[in-house]
Amino acid sequence: MPVWDDLVGQERVQAQLAAAARDADALVTAVEAGEEPPAASKMTHAWLFTGPPGSGRATAARAFAAALQCTSPDRALGGEPGCGFCDGCHTTMVGTHADVEVVRTDLLSIGVKETRDLVRRAQLSPAVGRWQVIVLEDSDRLTEGAANVLLKAVEEPAPRTVWLLCAPSLEDVLPTIRSRCRHLTLRTPPVAAVADVLVRRDGIPPDMAAFAARATQGHLDRARRLAQDESARARRASVLKLPLRVADVGGCLKAAQELVDAAAEDAKQLAEEVDAKETEELKAALGAGAGTSGRLPRGTAGVMKELEDRQKRRRTRTQRDSLDLALTDLTGFYRDVLALQLGSALAIANEDLRPDLERIARAGGPERTLRRIEAISACREALDRNVAPLLAVEAMTMALRAG
Repeated sequence: MPVWDDLVGQERVQAQLAAAARDADALVTAVEAGEEPPAASKMTHAWLFTGPPGSGRATAARAFAAALQCTSPDRALGGEPGCGFCDGCHTTMVGTHADVEVVRTDLLSIGVKETRDLVRRAQLSPAVGRWQVIVLEDSDRLTEGAANVLLKAVEEPAPRTVWLLCAPSLEDVLPTIRSRCRHLTLRTPPVAAVADVLVRRDGIPPDMAAFAARATQGHLDRARRLAQDESARARRASVLKLPLRVADVGGCLKAAQELVDAAAEDAKQLAEEVDAKETEELKAALGAGAGTSGRLPRGTAGVMKELEDRQKRRRTRTQRDSLDLALTDLTGFYRDVLALQLGSALAIANEDLRPDLERIARAGGPERTLRRIEAISACREALDRNVAPLLAVEAMTMALRAG
């Protein structure tokens, strides 16, 4: 299966990346043969993938990385790099290629230390592959200091190192970095294309696939989770009852508390699954085995404290992500209300809630609905600024009532 098959609804981007991979292959082949590299090339040392959530930014970057490392003999016969079955493609896609570093974070930011480690790696020549590839999936989470460290590496790249940066938008990346990258914009995949993937690759029944793809408006990962996880469907249903519960102050405050509590519970469940395993593994690595009554050796308390701090930051990030998902669902709800009010031909994402949508649409005009959507956006921005979650969500629910 070619590496591009996981890139849904991005034909234009795929064509650009495939052309660059062909030129990259020709460049390396010429250098290895001691020949002059081609004069014109669509390949460059730094790429920036942007697009809305669910568009497949990281998927595109990983597929491109695999195509760059492709070792299929068919390339010499005019075949496309990125066959999907050679050792270069396979190890890249499963995350074990020695010359492909994929960086993602479950924390709120990427700091200077981690970025310096990446820059040092980027200066190395490829060990076994054709390129040294660094995929930074969360480049929008670089701190200012980390972004400045990365800038120097992008300004003065090693000969066969490629940086693949991913971010929601151009504005999320330092201007001096994005000016040195080739920019590719991805779009939200069509709902029908996402539903088709869920049926063909995940074996999801067509009706459920269509529901999940429509409800998530083309976000493949969220659609897959919604289709496969009954608890995810239950959480979504609970969130989408909120617009019906903000008729008075008491309802607003109660709905806000329940929304924040649900996000905290999600973070707690993830922590229980991951934190205990991490802690035990670190204790074992530090020598706190059964023969030592579980006591840590002297001088290791700082290491354990560092792990605890990291786990705490991860719980904060998980809670924020859970809240953001709920706010995305709420935005989709009011978008559907606005579409009904304006008589738009846009497809309704929450078709299963049409009676509720119509009731709210009749109760007010488009201006009121737009104010409610703006209130949800303001809540998301407040959370990004580290406003206390309950305070931000209470302000939003009160605005939904007043709007």
